Amino acid sequence: MASTSLDRKPRLLQALDILSALLMLGTIYMVFFYAPMERVMGQVQRVFYFHASSGWVTMVVLIIAALAGIIYLIRPHKKWDVLAVACVEIGLVFAFICVTTGSIWARPAWNTWWTWDPRVVTFTILILVYMAYMLLRQGIEDPQRRARFGAIYAILAAVTVPLTFFSIRIWRTLHPVVIGSGSATAEGGFDMTRPMVWTLLFTLLALTVFTLTLLWHRVRLGWLADKVEELRMKAFGR
Repeated sequence: MASTSLDRKPRLLQALDILSALLMLGTIYMVFFYAPMERVMGQVQRVFYFHASSGWVTMVVLIIAALAGIIYLIRPHKKWDVLAVACVEIGLVFAFICVTTGSIWARPAWNTWWTWDPRVVTFTILILVYMAYMLLRQGIEDPQRRARFGAIYAILAAVTVPLTFFSIRIWRTLHPVVIGSGSATAEGGFDMTRPMVWTLLFTLLALTVFTLTLLWHRVRLGWLADKVEELRMKAFGR
């Protein structure tokens, strides 16, 4: 029954595919045509919308991974392990997007591609920690042991998420505070007009829906991968 449901794409997922595509097209329009050009940084400021949104979804899915790890330790079931792995993989993808777009933005704003800013450093640590999570899983063959250690690691690694978020509020930093009280006079900061705010909110919504859609697809793929691994284990009599 489970394999049948996996083979057939749910209608809700099909609807999410279409909605994600429409929202992403809307995002492109709003970023490049609706939002005004920032007078100091110029066109390069438009990368900010993708930078901030990719950082947001990175933190969201990594928190979900930690929650899935907690649930797995309480009620061990493969679906929670599959969900945690999917979240970490997608989180790493968006984390690299966030770092890349951040560097593109930093070059004209800070006159450098890289700086040892607290936000940049903590976000880099976050990436390295979750890359180590993937390496840890690769080194454990037993599925149950791998899932258990992965759950514990995902919970502990989640500490890097609030550390990254609050880093620009704890230490002096060049990075502007986008959410909450921040100064537009910070290097890289700027006054957001109403169209800019609406564009940012729309981009956050679009990338959130897109990420949830990717997550659903990745979970379905993870279930199929687990079925293949079960067959392999039975074939070798393990």
